Amino acid sequence: MSKRNSNEETIEDVIKKLIKSYGMSKNHDSYQAEDAFKKVMGAPIAKYTKEVYIKNKRMYVKLTSSVIREELSMGKSKIVNMVNEEIGRVVILDIVFV
Repeated sequence: MSKRNSNEETIEDVIKKLIKSYGMSKNHDSYQAEDAFKKVMGAPIAKYTKEVYIKNKRMYVKLTSSVIREELSMGKSKIVNMVNEEIGRVVILDIVFV
């Protein structure tokens, strides 16, 4: 008997291929980054977050509190590293708090 070649793939791999084939990877990256930012920063910061989006590998975060904006800007590189680590790959290179 000959052995069958398996073409089985995980659901995650199939979804990634679909997202890439439909050209939706930028939107998916933005969604993942927003979700990762809120997860990494927690509910207290997410409460003051109005909008999160990515443009040219730079994450823009609109905050409603100027005090929190100043505090977070002190640890920008750490936040970038934590968000990329949460996603599992490098999606953003810089973060701007607006």
